[in-house]
Amino acid sequence: MSPTTDRLDTPRAAGMAGIAFALLLGAAIVLMRIAVPSGNVADAPVDPDKRWAVQVSLEIVPFAGIFFLWFMGALRAHTGSAEDRFVATVFLGSGFVFVATLFASAAAAGTVLAEGTPSDFGRHYAYTLLATYAMRMAAVFVLATSTIGRMLGVFPRPLALLGTVAGLVLLVVGSGVPWSELVFPAWALIVSLYILRVGRGTARRPPTPTEPP
Repeated sequence: MSPTTDRLDTPRAAGMAGIAFALLLGAAIVLMRIAVPSGNVADAPVDPDKRWAVQVSLEIVPFAGIFFLWFMGALRAHTGSAEDRFVATVFLGSGFVFVATLFASAAAAGTVLAEGTPSDFGRHYAYTLLATYAMRMAAVFVLATSTIGRMLGVFPRPLALLGTVAGLVLLVVGSGVPWSELVFPAWALIVSLYILRVGRGTARRPPTPTEPP
């Protein structure tokens, strides 16, 4: 595969992986909120008739994490060696910690759900991992990605500004406002659609005289 083809495939891979991640994580969050519509998930009781929503949500989470890793890898390959190492380290670190805490919170929630009579400690532990740590790491990832995109000119100014706002909302608001968790998959979906559109435009661009046909 030629370097030109690699450059065209990378945005497509990043876009498709990002869309899959956004849809899966968004679906998991919506299902969780169906079971617990408002308030603190750790304190609110789960309707026995809606336990299926929690179970399906926990089944979706691992696949969301896998697609997120692909999204990270494709994004980093797209930026190439021009990325700032400091910001790139924050980008990678926050992304890996997000996936780790997402998986840990899902595993803890699954264990609590399987017990039938969940303890307060187990519920608070699972909820704290997700709301306090995973969403905060998501905020750092959004801010780092937007910074890299702005510095390298990969993202237009409005998209970089949107990422900054989304990151601050996730960082400050967190789980205090019900449904605020959807900010992260919504941002990932917008970024992925933009990457796909730009990649499609690049693929349609005719080769210059200096490029092989």
